[in-house]
Amino acid sequence: MSDEKDDTIDTSRREFIQTAGALVGASLAAPVLRADEGAQRARGTEPFLVAPPMKDVRIGFVGVGGQGGSHVENFLKIEGVRIVAICDIVEDRVTLMQKQVVAAGQPEPRGYSRGVRDFERLCETEALDLVFNATPWEWHVPVCTSAMKNGKHAATEVPAAMSIEDCWALVEHAENYRKHCVMMENCNYDRPEMMVFNMVRQGLFGEILHAAGGYLHDLREIKFADEGEGLWRRAWATKHNGNLYPTHGLGPVANCLDINRGDRFEYLVSMSSPSRGLQLYAEEHIPAGSPKRAEKYVLGDVNSSLIHTAKGRTIYVGHDTNLPRPYSRIHKVQGTKGLFEGYPNRVYIEGRSPAHRWEEMAEYMKEYDHPLWKDLTAKSEGAGHGGMDFIEDYRLIKCLREGLPTDMNVYDAAALSAVVQLSEQSVAKKSAPMDVPDFTRGRWKTNAPLGIVRG
Repeated sequence: MSDEKDDTIDTSRREFIQTAGALVGASLAAPVLRADEGAQRARGTEPFLVAPPMKDVRIGFVGVGGQGGSHVENFLKIEGVRIVAICDIVEDRVTLMQKQVVAAGQPEPRGYSRGVRDFERLCETEALDLVFNATPWEWHVPVCTSAMKNGKHAATEVPAAMSIEDCWALVEHAENYRKHCVMMENCNYDRPEMMVFNMVRQGLFGEILHAAGGYLHDLREIKFADEGEGLWRRAWATKHNGNLYPTHGLGPVANCLDINRGDRFEYLVSMSSPSRGLQLYAEEHIPAGSPKRAEKYVLGDVNSSLIHTAKGRTIYVGHDTNLPRPYSRIHKVQGTKGLFEGYPNRVYIEGRSPAHRWEEMAEYMKEYDHPLWKDLTAKSEGAGHGGMDFIEDYRLIKCLREGLPTDMNVYDAAALSAVVQLSEQSVAKKSAPMDVPDFTRGRWKTNAPLGIVRG
């Protein structure tokens, strides 16, 4: 849960990593459920995607390492937030966050650091409105389901789940306990992505037919570190071969295609390149006697997945984290009148752009900058990932305080996260098509599309 190195917590780290390793091995072993099979599991199917407004949002944090600690800083700057409890396996991180909360003028939050499952005690005993989860992937579902069954809304870092079974668990808990379960996909709130969404809503690209997104980020040094994500993320590469981190690129383009709000993911196919990057990095940078040199990796260095939607549209989703390369999320949205492509950001609109020539994004930002960014630019300055982390946190609190539907709901969390296991199964079956469950159980046909919101 923490990315701080501390030699005094070796026992906790060993327990944590051993438990996490078991979860990594089992998390994708459950069979994939077809959409019709999943429908048979429904117990509570009435609309529940709003909750009564609240004056203040009482939050308990689980996992306050690098990303979790950054969210704590954001929430301390947002009106109507009270941070009541902090949980992490590293006691020093809990103490540090407690001091930050007190320095911001709030009472000291209660600390939880008795072990890897102390979040359960937090969920069972604290009077909270929201449990915010920034733990490693394998703990997202245990934390969220514990929160919901104890009467709290849940928010989690990405992906929300790593298997279809766990995606259904999130949906069923949210429905049964009538609680929000929000996946905090910060890239939905980046400025270019929100500008493109605004342009889609204004009709500049015409009918949207194709999109592409991905997570293309050289993480070799991070994966082999002795702290932070290096303690757990590399383990996934030893057991699983697919698209393990689809939501950063997929979330923004899914919004542009009205996924779960007029269309849905129908099936996907996936294939992976050979696995070479981590092996070569270990040979060049890890001492010969290190246990890391004995690890065997199966994760293909480049995974390419294609999603077909119910309306016949297509989405490319890439994953590339083990090879040398500059950062990219691709971010392509293409329609009958033009398209946007990211990295570098550029636009082409038929009849407006010079024939067969790209235009710089800056020319369109002046006219189509999303109103939310115009409203919150000053407040978001200095926040993580260029300010988009603050804006996503701000929107969550605004929706909870005003009793509004959250921008992303449990069905979105499940649909986007389902790509993890489905891609792995498709790769293992020579790129066979894999059906994507309809987690909405048909509601995608009548759900209203997302609108343009203000700060």
